[in-house]
Amino acid sequence: MSWPDKTPPSAGEKRSIGAGVFRRCEGCGETVTADDLAANFEVCPRCGHHHKLSASGWRALLCDESALEAWDEHLVPDDPLRFSDGRSYKDRVSAAQKKTSAREAIEIGKASLGGRPIGYGAFVFAFMGGSMGSVVGEKITRLFERAAEEELPVVLLSASGGARMQEGILSLMQMAKSVAALERFRQRRLPFLSVLLHPTTGGVAASFAFLGDVNIAEPKALIGFAGPRVIETTIRQTLPAGFQRAEFLLEHGMIDAIVPRLSMKQTIGQLLDHLQDGRAARTPR
Repeated sequence: MSWPDKTPPSAGEKRSIGAGVFRRCEGCGETVTADDLAANFEVCPRCGHHHKLSASGWRALLCDESALEAWDEHLVPDDPLRFSDGRSYKDRVSAAQKKTSAREAIEIGKASLGGRPIGYGAFVFAFMGGSMGSVVGEKITRLFERAAEEELPVVLLSASGGARMQEGILSLMQMAKSVAALERFRQRRLPFLSVLLHPTTGGVAASFAFLGDVNIAEPKALIGFAGPRVIETTIRQTLPAGFQRAEFLLEHGMIDAIVPRLSMKQTIGQLLDHLQDGRAARTPR
């Protein structure tokens, strides 16, 4: 008969019980199983706090059968400035692609939401903070252009730190290019619903993100051009409580609605029905 070894593990051998199985809610501080959070699309089942949801999670939530007919997947970033900040831009892009299994910081394509065909776009925040470089701007432009050709409404989910610094002025040019494409899209009298997630900042917030026919935000999402800390440092004043959060923006007329994540698909569907019915009523026969 042999007895089990009761020798305690050394400090280097200690294992964390439940690592990856349980998570602490950032809202209520309670411990929740990772499976429960994932099944509830990263919304705490106890307090309703919204944790970040991946682009694939949003696709599963909004798109019928999680299906997306991807557009322009062949577009990948280049390094025209040969930028390096101690690490080359090419290396950073390659690392982001490996980490996220995405080719860039946005996915676009044709999807179906509640049986309605739509042009769909969603930022991949895990890819370099959802930053908008030349390829992201080009894909947003093509999203509006192709949706106009196919007469599809556009639903675009933004979650971004802003323009991509490694591409300099080329990234800033995407603001004007994407807004110009949106204006051409508007000429077709097609609906554009802008969904602002946490966080939506910088050049994305300063261009198309606030230009939807309806601008929807998630609860407590940080939305604005510069972050509160940067603004406070610049103007040397204390900002109001909740400044740049979705609730503050709704109160001051910057967005149209705050919609809980689990109600997002139903709300978007209702808005599309309303806007498309209105378009049909105005379109000459």
